[in-house]
Amino acid sequence: MSIIGNTIRWVLNTIPRTALQRVAGWAVPIVGLFYSGKGRQCPICGCEKRKFLPYGYGKVREDALCPKCLSLERHRLLWHYLMNNESVRERIDSLPIILHIAPEVCLMNEFKRMYESAPYSYITADLESPLADMHFDVQSIPMKDNNVDIVICNHILEHVESDSKALSEMYRIMHPGGFGVMLAPIDYSREKTFEDDTITDPKQRAEVFGQYDHRRVYGRDYIERLRAAGFEAEEIDYAAQFTDYDRTLYSFGCDHLYIVRKS
Repeated sequence: MSIIGNTIRWVLNTIPRTALQRVAGWAVPIVGLFYSGKGRQCPICGCEKRKFLPYGYGKVREDALCPKCLSLERHRLLWHYLMNNESVRERIDSLPIILHIAPEVCLMNEFKRMYESAPYSYITADLESPLADMHFDVQSIPMKDNNVDIVICNHILEHVESDSKALSEMYRIMHPGGFGVMLAPIDYSREKTFEDDTITDPKQRAEVFGQYDHRRVYGRDYIERLRAAGFEAEEIDYAAQFTDYDRTLYSFGCDHLYIVRKS
């Protein structure tokens, strides 16, 4: 593992998340100066580097973090899908009400630019992030029923005590005809999700669940959990639709997209 990779892992596991969110915007681009060249291109911000930065709380992934917009593999994959799926792009261009939970900076900045003429229709929320408009526990969302058109909630459900409560809340506030993006880290070697609420020690959670603040490891049954909340759910292996060259150029990774809809 590279020195930079080791350093990033130490920072992620040591510095509080709220502090990281305040400094990452200027600190990461400085590190990115060591990666000048061509070979990688971020589809969100257009940044070109010889490769992306390493990233990871446990196992460090090489070629993962864009040093300009801070996107990871799943963010670049998702943004490409949102902007290049004709029906989805048309929906977003109409500026519907979006609730973006635990907003990723790279996506949030792009949405805010798109929503300059309708800033109150793009709502960000988090438990404690200083970057968010609202602060709440996703298991109890302070919004009326059928209130938003699109919900974006990525890599959050593995953190919450009850993912079924969180999913029920997101279903409740979504307007009929709305859709959402709900990605999660999936272990595709597992048929069933593993969770054990008796494991509370951060070090043990990191060993068992892959990260100190995770509560479960999702298996291939993740999509069934989405459907159990009432959603129509679709799993898309979007990266598989690209050539090897483009997957490497954009460093998409191999995550699947999970799109939900409320009829």
